[in-house]
Amino acid sequence: MRAAVIGIGSNSVRSLVAQKNGDVFERLYRGREGTRLFAGLDSRGMLKEESIAKTAEAVRRMAAEARERDVEDLSVFATSAARDAANGEAFLKAVEEAAGIPPVILSGEEEARLSFFGASRAVKDECYCGVIDIGGGSTEIVTGCGEEVETAFSCQMGAVRLFREIPIARKEDMEPVTAAAAGILERKLEETGEVRLPETWIGTGGTFTTLAAMVKGIPWTARTHMHGTRVSREEIRQVGEKLAGMPLEERIRLPGLQPGRADIVVHGICILLAVTERFGIGSITVSEWGNMDGYLWKKLMC
Repeated sequence: MRAAVIGIGSNSVRSLVAQKNGDVFERLYRGREGTRLFAGLDSRGMLKEESIAKTAEAVRRMAAEARERDVEDLSVFATSAARDAANGEAFLKAVEEAAGIPPVILSGEEEARLSFFGASRAVKDECYCGVIDIGGGSTEIVTGCGEEVETAFSCQMGAVRLFREIPIARKEDMEPVTAAAAGILERKLEETGEVRLPETWIGTGGTFTTLAAMVKGIPWTARTHMHGTRVSREEIRQVGEKLAGMPLEERIRLPGLQPGRADIVVHGICILLAVTERFGIGSITVSEWGNMDGYLWKKLMC
């Protein structure tokens, strides 16, 4: 069976086509388009018409591409920006018209679980592990083993969200952003309770692939070479401080940094520093698999 999913995130729209070959889960195609949906939220929590239109058009193209690849099943889901939008119904209607199928909005916990199923399956050092998924509008933290999730929650902190709230123009500006993320995480832990900490942690999302590319000194397009890269907390801080001290036009020219992520990547790194410091994480393994892989894995393999 061949299936596809389109994921509407706060920073980008992505697509994944995969199939089941016996007991093997095979990824066939991936697509991505930066849309910055979260940036289209105004002060009233309404998504601007142009942001909805841009995202819907990206969905339209990706749905057509998926159907050209003879998928038997196509799904569409949306995450943080859609969860936050006061005019979510209008957004969903536009996406449904573009895709030809109704989308679903994942809850923060659902998003966290899918990230775990995807990322933890691709990198298995040991059974009990943790996954951190830093997105544009939210960050998901999950622990568990195999199909069993022990802790799963979503924090209202993402790279685009904090970029809009607290600017970073030099490395000293990282401190207030990291402190803000630490405060959000602490308040969430007061609600959910403490996490039983694993030894192995996995990171998924653009913040992590950027870190892997920067640490290894490879182009951001070399995805297969980032997967499984281990980065230490010190390396995370060093990359963050290096980027924070650069003007945006210099960051854009770095081969390891996707140009569309250049303005927000340090905010994502600050979120990661807050999480690693709170949980005492010394290093983290980068996974190229995430919530979309988790979604299709459950559909095709379970």
